[in-house]
Amino acid sequence: MKTISILGSTGSVGCATVELIKEMPGDYVVDSLTAHQNWQLLAEQAKILKPRYVAVSKHEYYQPLKSALFGQNTQVASGEKAIIEAGEREVDLLMAAIVGTAGLLPTVAAIRKGTTVALANKECLVSSGEILIKELDKSKAKLLPVDSEHNAIFQVFENHNKSHLDRLILTASGGPFRDCSLEEMKEKSPKEALAHPNWNMGNKISIDSATMMNKGLEIIEAHYLFGVKESVIDVVIHPQSIVHSLVSYLDGSVLAQLAHPDMKIPIAYTLSWPNRMNINVPRLDLSKVGLLEFYDPDKDKFPALRLARESIKSGGSACLAFNAANEIAVAAFLAGKIRFTDIVTLVEKVLEKNIKAGPKSIEEVILMDNEVRKYTESIVGA
Repeated sequence: MKTISILGSTGSVGCATVELIKEMPGDYVVDSLTAHQNWQLLAEQAKILKPRYVAVSKHEYYQPLKSALFGQNTQVASGEKAIIEAGEREVDLLMAAIVGTAGLLPTVAAIRKGTTVALANKECLVSSGEILIKELDKSKAKLLPVDSEHNAIFQVFENHNKSHLDRLILTASGGPFRDCSLEEMKEKSPKEALAHPNWNMGNKISIDSATMMNKGLEIIEAHYLFGVKESVIDVVIHPQSIVHSLVSYLDGSVLAQLAHPDMKIPIAYTLSWPNRMNINVPRLDLSKVGLLEFYDPDKDKFPALRLARESIKSGGSACLAFNAANEIAVAAFLAGKIRFTDIVTLVEKVLEKNIKAGPKSIEEVILMDNEVRKYTESIVGA
């Protein structure tokens, strides 16, 4: 039986984690659940899973959450410190599913405790990769990637053969605009950009998929997660989203993880690691899938891939700025302030002006992140 905390339990990854735990009664004891502001769903989850501790980051939702859980033996808290406390609690596994840099402090708190962390938050590694890796080395905590691509690599990555690695190959669906011209992409609306062909995801990651910014973030994440140079990480378009990523070795062998596009599969792997669990998802039948396609991404249509690679090479605060500027640009697009193709253009403008020495601490990461966001917002408002 494992004890588990879920940071961001009301988001898409958090909800999928909750559903899997409900399917395995007796296998998990839920210690903590947290949410940003969706206290109603958090209360529903807490009534079912009976956690010891729940926290909502917005103070104004403390009283309604406490009232909803009246009579239940669950400690209720609110505010940023309460979310960090959830990360500090003694558990076997922490699911880090808070979106954005808001998830950074509680995730670091868990790592410092030596907790095994299932990381569903790209931004933590992208904005503070070197610091996080040092914290992992100090605490001997384990980091299990939840992203389907990195989880796929994790499943077939032979650590004992790392010196014989040839390539890491990240697959990408290409998003809803993979067959559109650059001119057509300029006029796409938020509704069109959110209509992912294969995955059901949150708004921010859906837009990132449409720009292929998500794959740029994943290049940076893979660089830190697996300790490899940017130059050995490839990206291929794979419209069917059946092959979730591949690892190529010097002997010509290529190992891949295949499954239907369902986030429950990588989540289940991290929940049960180093074992596997029997979950209720469709089994892959390749004879019914038929054709599997692969081709190179169009670099002119998807310049985010180039910017991600340049950010790794630039070092310093470049990866942090790449991530922070993108979050503001995506929000501006969803609000109708900029065009779809302006997202990456805006990120590039910020990168041209915001490359500084890299942060030396988590506190510096947060300060620099806020600076980049304010600067990006000033461009949007100009």
